[in-house]
Amino acid sequence: MPISGVWLPIITPFIDGKIDYTSYKRLIDNYADKGISGLIPLGTTGEIPTLTDYEFEEMIEKTFEYNKGRLPVYVGVGGNYTAKVINKAKIAKKYPIQGILSVCPYYNRPSQEGIYRHFISIAEETGLNIIIYNIPYRTGTNIENETLYRLAEHKNIVGLKDSCGDIKQTMALLLNPPEDFSILTGEDILFYLTLTLGGQGGILASSHLKTELFVDVYNKVKENNQYAALEIWKQLYPFIPLLFKEPNPAPIKYCLKELGLLDSDELRLPLTQISDPLKENLDKVLKLK
Repeated sequence: MPISGVWLPIITPFIDGKIDYTSYKRLIDNYADKGISGLIPLGTTGEIPTLTDYEFEEMIEKTFEYNKGRLPVYVGVGGNYTAKVINKAKIAKKYPIQGILSVCPYYNRPSQEGIYRHFISIAEETGLNIIIYNIPYRTGTNIENETLYRLAEHKNIVGLKDSCGDIKQTMALLLNPPEDFSILTGEDILFYLTLTLGGQGGILASSHLKTELFVDVYNKVKENNQYAALEIWKQLYPFIPLLFKEPNPAPIKYCLKELGLLDSDELRLPLTQISDPLKENLDKVLKLK
């Protein structure tokens, strides 16, 4: 079945330098009945570059312990050395995951052929379903649509988290999508647009907040009630840019702490807590205080 709806790239809570599993359980319990389609731990929003190999597997284990089968789970497994990504994916495969979200190799800036062979190797070596994550402003390399069409021919490459940053590329793909392939936006501000152009949903850091409204937007569009969806979207649109005004997930963690869902808004360096002016803005727009 196609991957669709609102997927939550869930944050990793920290306290006193360690993962705060008490808050993590609270988060999963909170989001399990909000109407989201699934969880994605260990992504960018989950601060995966700062986790040890031991924490990587422990987080997967705790996700399934706390989730209790309520939501499907894709796990963030990416990197810039194909063999290492395959090994980590095989660790994740020990758990009942639906698949992995895997970012385009970063820093070493492979060619389109290198990108193609990277993802095909992961698909063939692991047998896991793969959502490809294209975010060139972080990775340094864009996955071109022609490469995505080639990759989508593999039965295990099932979707795209699209954060390409080029609206022309996004629209070209949405208007001529690969067959049996889900296009999910990773640009939260483009969620409504993506849905109305035929996309299947979004992997949205912003949906940590006002989660039911994001789900309502999706449901209304799928019911062909775009006008009602737009009215809901107007309630969400003002706060989304604030959540990315400083590095993600710092603003989201601040909000979750103020809402009582986290015991701490701690991050791991090199990320730092948000500025006082942004706190004041978020407090005002989201009525946190």
